[in-house]
Formats: sequence, structure tokens, C-alpha cells
Amino acid sequence: MEEKRARLFSAVQPSGIPTIANYIGAIKNWVDLQDKYECIYSIADLHTLTVKQVPATLRQRTLELIALYLACGVDPEKSTVFVQSHVPCHAELTWILNTITYPGELARMTQYKDKSRNHADNVNMGLMDYPVLMAADILLYNAEVVPVGKDQKQHLEIARDLAERFNNRYSPTFAVPEGIIPKVGANIMSLQDPAHKMSKSDPNENAFISMNDDRDTIIRKFKRAVTDSESRVAFDENRAGISNLVSIYSVFSGKTFAEIEKQFEGVGYGEFKIEVAEAVASTICPINERKNEYLANKAYLDKIMIEGKERAEYMARKMLAKVYKNVGLYTPERKS
Repeated sequence: MEEKRARLFSAVQPSGIPTIANYIGAIKNWVDLQDKYECIYSIADLHTLTVKQVPATLRQRTLELIALYLACGVDPEKSTVFVQSHVPCHAELTWILNTITYPGELARMTQYKDKSRNHADNVNMGLMDYPVLMAADILLYNAEVVPVGKDQKQHLEIARDLAERFNNRYSPTFAVPEGIIPKVGANIMSLQDPAHKMSKSDPNENAFISMNDDRDTIIRKFKRAVTDSESRVAFDENRAGISNLVSIYSVFSGKTFAEIEKQFEGVGYGEFKIEVAEAVASTICPINERKNEYLANKAYLDKIMIEGKERAEYMARKMLAKVYKNVGLYTPERKS
């Protein structure tokens, strides 16, 4: 009999065109994880609403993101792939978890503080409640494993705290999820300001590599990447710019930091940047071509989303029924 695999949950927002940071930190890893875990991959469209969205654009980006998942190698036969808003249980469980969440916990969250500063004209309760919805995403499927970037560790801790708090207050219900962080490329930084992470919302388009960028654009952006006054290609925590490029090259070439340092001994930054760009383009451009092929077949994408929704909702409804029973909500019995 096949050994039961641990369940894993992860999601990406369709709030913009994903960057290579999203690819490295999430989607690239998902493909390998499919063979080790029972994987549930979502498009977190409800999360995007904490920031003003153009409705037509959001719908299109949702389609593009599921096409990107497939183009990167996420297999809907191996994994459950669905859109968050298609399963209302996410919002329902969020309300239950809100009743055991303390305002002070949410007000301390780094992302809430950052987004409140960056979107001062739209500081809404969704911004504060974001981690509770994220916890609901994870706990609804009893996920035991969650791949997280370093900037998401706070959110995972909230999910863990809420799982334990609920289990202690009512009865054992949720698995307490563990995080896994990629050793390489877990925190890809801006090409223009390597003190900050790469972001698809950065107003400087030279700061990030979009998954939609063509080869010439990728090369141009890497040529402009900030480094330092030295010329030695090596990973050094005190030299953020070149270390970021070494991390990126390591991910796309499959080489270790030591191998990269040896390969580029005596080579200047200019030549190294071109090599990084070529390595990135050789992966990203074919993915983009496959994504466009999927986008040309909207009926197929709709089919994948409907099937994924049905599989996700089956799991979610079972968990939500258990939660409702454990908190004391009455459900009438259906007589045949």
C-alpha cells in the first residue's frame, strides 16, 4: 500500500505579473514538491483585494497565473490547483479564526505596517486581517507543510498559533503546519536596491525580472544591476548586489556558490551579468512560450479551475463541518 504523504499548501497572488523571485521562491519549488507531498496550490485572489484592483485586469491575471503554473510544470493530475475565491470555505473559516485572534497580534505584523505606509489612502481591515485569511487557507486543508520565504515566516507563525489556540480551546482539530524554506534563492533581492527584496510592484522596472520579460529585456536589466566597486564574483553577505546575482545564477544554472566563484575567477562583473542573464532567459523564455499556448486555450484553463475547485471544496467542506461542530454551531440532520 502506498505510504500516505504529508499535505502541503501554497499560493501566489494574481496582483501583478510574477517576477523571478516568485518563480524561485514558490512555483519552481512546487514542481519538485509534487512527488514528495500531497500538494494543494492556490491562486490567492481574495488576498489581492486588500489593495485596489482593476476588476478586468484581476480576472486576466488570474487566468495568466494558472497558465503560468501549468507552464512551469505544475501538474493538475498530481496536485490540486484552484482559485481561492471559488471555495467560499476560505472566507467562512476566516470568520471563525477571527474570533480567536487578538488585534495586537495583527497590528504588529510587518506586512501590515509596510502596506499601511505604502497605501495610506486605503488602510482597510483586510490589510490587518490578511494573516488570518492566510491561516484559514492553510488550516482549511489540514496542511502539515507550507513552503515559505523568509518574509512570510511571521504569517506562518500566526497560522501555527491559531491552530494551537483553537485545538486547546475546543478540541484537537487542525494540524500545526511546519515551514520549509529553500536554501538557495529564498530571498531574491531588487536588482537596483539589493537591500530590499525583489517586488513586482516596484515602480522601477529595472529592479525586477518579470516572468513576461523577453531575452533582450532580461539582458538589459541585468546589465544595469547594482553591484559594488570590487570585481570579484563571489557570494559575500557584506556585498549584497553581487551576492544576489550569484544566488540567482546558482538557481538557474544549478551550480554551487563555490563552483560559480571558481568558474568566474578573474572575470569582471560585466561578463558575469551577461552569463546570469543568459541563464535566466534560457529558462524564462520557454516557460513564457508555453504559458501563451495555454492562454490560447481558455476552455482548458476553465476546465482545470473547475476540477480543482471541486477537489479543493470537497476537502474544505469536510474540515469546515468539523470546525463548526467543534465550536458548537448546530447543523440539522437531513432525513431521507
